Amino acid sequence: MILQNIDDFLRSLGNGFMYVGNEYKLNIGGRYNRIDILLFNLIHDCYIVVELKVTELKKEHVGQIETYMNYVDKNIKEITQNKTVGIIICKKDNKFVMEYCSNERIFSKEYLIMGENVL
Repeated sequence: MILQNIDDFLRSLGNGFMYVGNEYKLNIGGRYNRIDILLFNLIHDCYIVVELKVTELKKEHVGQIETYMNYVDKNIKEITQNKTVGIIICKKDNKFVMEYCSNERIFSKEYLIMGENVL
């Protein structure tokens, strides 16, 4: 649903967001991984890794997005750009997972459309 309404989704995030791609392919250790949505923010001059989860937020999701953020920082972003930020959009947030996440550049958000959690 987010990709079908990408303009509305970008507006809901705030100003300066640009769509780079979805299912953005990364080669990590000879294995292909895919970032659900890769964005760039012109105002903050940084990439944004967005992961979509149809479950409650889990600690594994934080590890996954952190790996993707580090990959983007080392292989895609320019040296003059700011560090990559991560957003995990999930069916149900888990405040305890985020409370113990030591990376301040990772955020979680429930995504609601018409009263239902919809990805």
